[in-house]
Amino acid sequence: MTLQRQASYRDPIHGFIHADPLEHALINSLPVQRLRWIHQLGFAYLVFPGAEHSRFSHVLGAMHLAGRVYDALAAKAPDLLTPGQSSVERRLLRVAALVHDVGHAPFSHSAEDLFEDGIDHEEMTRRILLTDDVVRIFADFGDGITAQDVCELLGKPEEPRRRLCAQVISGELDVDKMDYLLRDSLYCGVRYGNYDLARILETMEPIEDPETGDWGLGVEEGGVHALEALVMARYYMFTQVYFNLTVKALELHFNEWLSEQNRQWPSAAKTFLGHDDVSTMALMRESGSPHARAVVDRLYYRLAFETDEHLTREERDRFTALLAEVRRQFGEHRLLVSNSAKDPHRLGQSRVLVRHSDGSLRSMEESSQFIRHLARIERFRVYTPPDVRDQVAASIGAAWSR
Repeated sequence: MTLQRQASYRDPIHGFIHADPLEHALINSLPVQRLRWIHQLGFAYLVFPGAEHSRFSHVLGAMHLAGRVYDALAAKAPDLLTPGQSSVERRLLRVAALVHDVGHAPFSHSAEDLFEDGIDHEEMTRRILLTDDVVRIFADFGDGITAQDVCELLGKPEEPRRRLCAQVISGELDVDKMDYLLRDSLYCGVRYGNYDLARILETMEPIEDPETGDWGLGVEEGGVHALEALVMARYYMFTQVYFNLTVKALELHFNEWLSEQNRQWPSAAKTFLGHDDVSTMALMRESGSPHARAVVDRLYYRLAFETDEHLTREERDRFTALLAEVRRQFGEHRLLVSNSAKDPHRLGQSRVLVRHSDGSLRSMEESSQFIRHLARIERFRVYTPPDVRDQVAASIGAAWSR
């Protein structure tokens, strides 16, 4: 098959991103165009003035990186992955990366667990891909690739090569992380998310896990420090940007407003596609709810207390018990509480293997002293209205210091 370069997009992270006819048709479709109106970082744009970037630019970057990662892997394992731009796996992988976020609700992760029927954004993505309009695009331009193929790749494919490709989209060293760290860092005006992408691509290779027999993404020994830089970038982006104290307050108010209004994201794909940040913010602007005004007019609750950044499990349980008493004392709805938790060095469900110069395979943690000792992020923050802020702070502080 001869692929024609039909469209080019100029991206601040990756330079020119090119799209073949199928990709171009999908980019112009409603599900992908809708992502222009979904902020990549939810309410972070109300804190970081530059963070106006959308899920749309992110999925273009992920698609581009998917092709680069595939080429790097195929060059080292041509018997496993067919090299070349006409490879079915390569084309399928790029398309899957392009559409992997179409099921995201307004303001991205801010309220992603509020779908009707208990579904999640991955299931919504599958439902969108199987709508008549999207299926028709694959029929017209897929050249052997179907919407169902993409759904299976985004799920849990059984065939070994497809399982490996699925990890490129969502796994230990996936293109989602690779793109959002660089992109979010740039638009937020910080440097925390920078890492050596070129070195990771140079040293990345498919590795068969001797314990499970599954193929996964690993690196050569020379890529360990680049991998450390990626993990460190992820750690700092979570602590400094994604878990920013004001961003978390805005997310809490947003969820309280949705709860007050008894709002959920539709489970029907075509209805869901009518919801985005713009339509949701318009409803909030018309609302008299204090939680809506907290977001729209920036009248959000202020921080009364926060724990250290790395609570132990015992400390977490103790603080949770303490909160129950404080809520009884001041009232359930007078406190908004965030629990920001993440293992930044746990990149996925499987382990990342490192191939050392002597041919031995070791896990990422065994190969890197830095990663081995990186602690889990676990922090609570308590926000209150101004009139009880000092009392709540004093009450929690006294109980917590005992």
